[in-house]
Amino acid sequence: MPRPRKRRKVCSLPESTLFGPLNEKHTTAREKIIMTIDEFETIRLIDHEAMTQEECAERMKVARTTIQRSYNDARKKIAAFLVGGHILKIEGGDYKLCDGRVHLHGCGRCLRHRAGQNRI
Repeated sequence: MPRPRKRRKVCSLPESTLFGPLNEKHTTAREKIIMTIDEFETIRLIDHEAMTQEECAERMKVARTTIQRSYNDARKKIAAFLVGGHILKIEGGDYKLCDGRVHLHGCGRCLRHRAGQNRI
């Protein structure tokens, strides 16, 4: 029997969850590529926040190999979305939303929210 999947810690949900080509009339007929919330968080932490895979794994409370797999899957989906002109939808996945409390090595994003600063 396989081990149960560990839920990834996610700081916040994305503001926009649907992306696609703007230059076509019938985008609803396009294939949708589904990126999970935890894959989005992996991309956000590694590419936007410039974290290493090890730092990302620590933040999301999972193994580095899990992050590596999630990151590779997310990048393939982004490439298919851009090259194929598909629609990208962000939803679902195995995640637990951060409770907003700041812990040692905790979420700097939550700290900014608690301090009342604007998101970047």
